[in-house]
Amino acid sequence: MIAIIDYGVGNLFSLKSSLAHLGQEAVVTADPAVIRAADRLILPGVGAFGDAMAKLTATGLVPVIQEEAQKKPLLGICLGMQLLFEKSYEYGEHAGLGFVKGEVCPLEPDLADKTLKVPQIGWNALHILKDDPLFRYIREGEYVYYVHSYYGKHCAESTLAVSDYSLPVTGVVRAGKVYGTQFHPEKSGDTGLRILKAFSEL
Repeated sequence: MIAIIDYGVGNLFSLKSSLAHLGQEAVVTADPAVIRAADRLILPGVGAFGDAMAKLTATGLVPVIQEEAQKKPLLGICLGMQLLFEKSYEYGEHAGLGFVKGEVCPLEPDLADKTLKVPQIGWNALHILKDDPLFRYIREGEYVYYVHSYYGKHCAESTLAVSDYSLPVTGVVRAGKVYGTQFHPEKSGDTGLRILKAFSEL
């Protein structure tokens, strides 16, 4: 069973639907007992880092997530991936969950091509830097769907894949059993489904 952690941030329905399409039992929950009983965890998220971190902290689930992620696979998606980092500089400086070494920084100042729009919205090719079981069913260069204005930096040791947006945007990270995707697998068509399938088999 996969527990989708519900802390009031994110469109959880499309994610649950994608997992159901794969034949995976998924439960949207904020119940620590259900999270502890799950085989895998997904931390979704949309919006601003500080607000999301405050909401997650208010649920009391942060220690539960930190404990359970030592034992079972956890996947952070979009803002959920950013929350895995040590800190973010979105509207100030905010501490994250600290699974992934590095920080979340604004995309715009780092763009080599200033004509590119921020947020990055749309499809982009995924370039695999390090082989991993998460990529079991996908090939180099497949397209995934992004919506973001901030990205993970100074995280080379954890970075598994990037996408080019006039700079290498951190696309997938891993630290132990903890994974993160900056893109939305549940909005990335068949490629995204294959990534979720691989996650469900970790």
